[in-house]
Amino acid sequence: MTLGLFLGAMFVGGMTSGVAGFAMGLVVSGICLHILPPMENAALIVGYSVVTQSYGIWKLRHALNWRQVSPLMIGGAIGAPAGAALLTAIDPATLRGGVGILLVLYGAYGLVRPRIRPIHAGRPTDFAVGFFNGLLGGLTGLAGIIVAVYCQLRDWTKDVQRAVFQPVTLSAALFSLASLGAAGALTGETVKHYLLGLPFMAAGVWSGFHLYGRLDDAAFRKVILALLLLSGLTLIAPALLLGR
Repeated sequence: MTLGLFLGAMFVGGMTSGVAGFAMGLVVSGICLHILPPMENAALIVGYSVVTQSYGIWKLRHALNWRQVSPLMIGGAIGAPAGAALLTAIDPATLRGGVGILLVLYGAYGLVRPRIRPIHAGRPTDFAVGFFNGLLGGLTGLAGIIVAVYCQLRDWTKDVQRAVFQPVTLSAALFSLASLGAAGALTGETVKHYLLGLPFMAAGVWSGFHLYGRLDDAAFRKVILALLLLSGLTLIAPALLLGR
């Protein structure tokens, strides 16, 4: 049963990444945190993120614009270590709860109202968004959420959105993988589980991309909003349970 849950989580997580381009970790953690140590769970998510994001970038390479992406990636590279450095000064649990509330409000609001007027921004704004995305990733491990919201507000097409936030998420995953390796999280047991789940993760991503091809821009927007709402609820739930 444990093996079935693990492999099932890999497939569904991969499918989620294939359809939306993010939130794979949300699906995998919801199951694997009950059967694996937290450090190993984090290492597996980061390792699989490198594969899923790389595949997504390759599939959407026609929409990739490095001039568009580079300010976000540079900002994130600066923000991530800054966020990690602030871990001793800021309570990550409180921050997760605050971010969770904002995501729930944004996701629910976006799902019930018509499409908003797109915002217009330049490179300084892109850099700032990248910085705060990296900062939040360094503090909480939630790399990519701020950029996903930003892409929604820009009202880009679904391919352009994914061609922006997937490279940013990939860079964050590589940074996290290096940090986990330095911390000794990449053990032989972790590598064994990684290789065991990789075919199921790959099959899920492949299936998810087939579903993604059937979505128009409006449907993709709803999928992202629903996943952001679910992410927010997941962040709030631990605080509510502890409060009880």
